[in-house]
Amino acid sequence: MEQSSLFDLPFNEPLASRMRPRSLEEFVGQEHLLGKNKLLRRMIETDQVSSMIFWGPPGVGKTTLARIIANKTESEFINFSAVTSGIKEIKKVMEDADKNKHLGIKTIVFVDEIHRFNKAQQDAFLPFVEKGSIILIGATTENPSFEINNALLSRCRVFVLNELTIDDIKTLLNRAIHDERGFGSEKISISNEDIRIIAEFSNGDARSALATLDMLVINGTTDKKGIIKINKTTIEECLTKKTLLYDKNGEEHYNIISALHKSMRNSDPDAAVYWLARMLEAGEDPLYIARRITRFASEDIGLADTNALNVAINVYHACHFIGVPECNVHLTEAVIYMSLAPKSNSCYIAYGKASSDAKRMLSEPVPLNIRNAPTKLMKELHYGEGYEYAHDTKEKLTTMNCLPDSLLDKTYYNPTTQGNEHRFKERLEAIKKWKNEHK
Repeated sequence: MEQSSLFDLPFNEPLASRMRPRSLEEFVGQEHLLGKNKLLRRMIETDQVSSMIFWGPPGVGKTTLARIIANKTESEFINFSAVTSGIKEIKKVMEDADKNKHLGIKTIVFVDEIHRFNKAQQDAFLPFVEKGSIILIGATTENPSFEINNALLSRCRVFVLNELTIDDIKTLLNRAIHDERGFGSEKISISNEDIRIIAEFSNGDARSALATLDMLVINGTTDKKGIIKINKTTIEECLTKKTLLYDKNGEEHYNIISALHKSMRNSDPDAAVYWLARMLEAGEDPLYIARRITRFASEDIGLADTNALNVAINVYHACHFIGVPECNVHLTEAVIYMSLAPKSNSCYIAYGKASSDAKRMLSEPVPLNIRNAPTKLMKELHYGEGYEYAHDTKEKLTTMNCLPDSLLDKTYYNPTTQGNEHRFKERLEAIKKWKNEHK
């Protein structure tokens, strides 16, 4: 038998399309929905599927899952485009579905990017969903609470699909290399390390990972034995990245995020921006960096500059809204701000001390005077007895104790004099002085 050539493969069809899972057994990821005895799996296997919305990031299997459901339930599958489908087209399909229902034929209407449908388009589905003419499956990357009409959303069950893990992506890549629908008829030489790099670079998007593999195979070098070799040089050329040795899960990942954190703590904006760039240029998820900056804002700055947390949260939302590469300037603004802000770790230390006591003394009772007493029995048990309402006093202060008796006079928060925290220090000292004078 003559060996098939790489060029005999149907390259007019993308690898991701050729490798689309055909059954639940082939589907990878979303174990919280499709694992053994999980709700969505039971619904599919017992043919009890109702209208639903799949909410999740790109490339996690929303369209694939809808097709599997259609095949499993022996339904007609209709794919709608939010861009090209008008009210007229929607109503025509709905009428056909109505007729099919009377013939005992189920119709699953899949609407990708359903959030792009306007209110009138979404409303056109509503009567047919209500009377069961169609099973509507919508897919969206946006929060359906904000993007889907309430009337339609209330008639659909929302399932949240998670970003695929590195192991999930590796499974899909290895399958594509060995499966006949992919490159199974070819001899592909690629290391496990390089497969992992591709998986990491995909950021949980299976479509992106398979497109990358497709490109790498096409651009790989073929030796005299007909083996297509893929190496790091090919990967770097195809991904236009120069720093792919950065390991998102390994030691270097933690070394660099540590370098960023410590540079900001040391008030060194130049070093902080450099380490930020190292991470972004290597393909790090900007939202991961934004989350770390948010932690830094409270751990290392805290009340010395209460605006730091606002900046961090705003930058996180900006990154989520605008994405890469544009969000690199937002992250740069954040790390420079954090670097130059006054520093205090008093909140971090306060929680550490309180946490230590809480773990040792988990059964300490809440003092009776600060317990609520909504029932007669609770009042008879002296709940709330002796409670002092601070707003009833001139100074808005009382001498009432709020800690368990075993922790009386325990101090956790010790403010510094850095930045704005000196004001909190002065206020706390004034409060303690008043309480001591009025005991």
